[in-house]
Amino acid sequence: MNSNTLILTKKAAKDVSKLTPQLKAKLKDILLNKISKTPYDGKKLVGDLNGFYSVRLNYQDRIIYSIDEETKTVCIHRTRTHYGE
Repeated sequence: MNSNTLILTKKAAKDVSKLTPQLKAKLKDILLNKISKTPYDGKKLVGDLNGFYSVRLNYQDRIIYSIDEETKTVCIHRTRTHYGE
């Protein structure tokens, strides 16, 4: 799979606005160089998040996303998690 289109949900965009400049830069790097190119390399989630994937942003935050194979779109659902809340 070549580069995919990335879209952010409203919740993910709100999460991004709360990140530090350093984490925003790291997030951008992960989205552009990892998730958009090899989305299936993320950790497959189970349970309530079955069908979603996860990549660690830092110790407590993860990027949660889903993949639409048909449209070659990766939808970013969250960029922060409940661990620190």
